[in-house]
Amino acid sequence: MARIPQRPAQDPRALKGVLRSFGFAWQGLAHAWRSQRNFRIEVYLAALALVLALALGVALVPVLLLVLVVLALELMNTALEAVVDLASPAEHPLAKAAKDTSAAAVLVASLIALVVGAGLFLPAIAEKLRTYGKIP
Repeated sequence: MARIPQRPAQDPRALKGVLRSFGFAWQGLAHAWRSQRNFRIEVYLAALALVLALALGVALVPVLLLVLVVLALELMNTALEAVVDLASPAEHPLAKAAKDTSAAAVLVASLIALVVGAGLFLPAIAEKLRTYGKIP
């Protein structure tokens, strides 16, 4: 049986415990990056949104907040799916409901981010097009 590692909070050396916690968090990010296609797509779209925000002069804070919400929910969805798979390896209606609902949270956040992002980016794009005489 695999040995359970010591919890960072139990480490008597506080800084080492904090550093180990960050290490576990990076391992979680790496796992999500390697195993979750949607997470990778969302990271690429987030990078595109940030580059466009810089290029168009759109406020970065709202864009960063939208990115944070979508990526954080995707990570929580990944974690929940792993726990459900561990607890219920066989198909079960409640396991499916939990996984589908978690995925729905990501979908809702992504759609809201799309709508809010359109409200942020479309005026800036229209202004750039007016500047270059592409639209009246």
